[in-house]
Amino acid sequence: MSERLDAGAYGAPTPGIRRRLAALLYEGVLLFGVVMLAGLFYGVVTQQRHALVGSTGLQAFLFGVLGVYFVWFWTRGGQTLAMLTWRIRVVTREGHPLRPLRAVMRYVAAWMWFLPSLALVQASGLKGGWPVAGVVITGMLVYAALARLHPDRQFLHDQICGTRLVTKPAPPRLNNAPAP
Repeated sequence: MSERLDAGAYGAPTPGIRRRLAALLYEGVLLFGVVMLAGLFYGVVTQQRHALVGSTGLQAFLFGVLGVYFVWFWTRGGQTLAMLTWRIRVVTREGHPLRPLRAVMRYVAAWMWFLPSLALVQASGLKGGWPVAGVVITGMLVYAALARLHPDRQFLHDQICGTRLVTKPAPPRLNNAPAP
């Protein structure tokens, strides 16, 4: 899990791709609970009785809920809960905190992790299950690998939005604290 030695404009190293993917995986676990609660709320408010009835409305609602989640955390400290755990922070190219408009732009652009794969699934006519999961996971890995082409190893959506991921330094340990 090597980190880039090039500190970039912010003065902090770029976290390694494996570390960022681990944070993404952890984010997915945390978001499972957010999506479940939001889906329950949507179902109760709209009196949805069948999952496929009103699914477009549910998808739009969840897109908005996830957007609020990410924009809220990115504009207040630059870290979601998973990013905090993995000591990763999102900042502008100049190292400043994100403002709401830039955070919204980054949220929308970050869907490039999934949209090309989902478009390929739709065009190929695959119907759920492992083949769809395989296409989506492969697309995500290809997207992550493209970061290796960037001099500072940033993802495409960060390049487009003028943001970058940096490593947040670990807090200093107290001298009397036992080593883990």
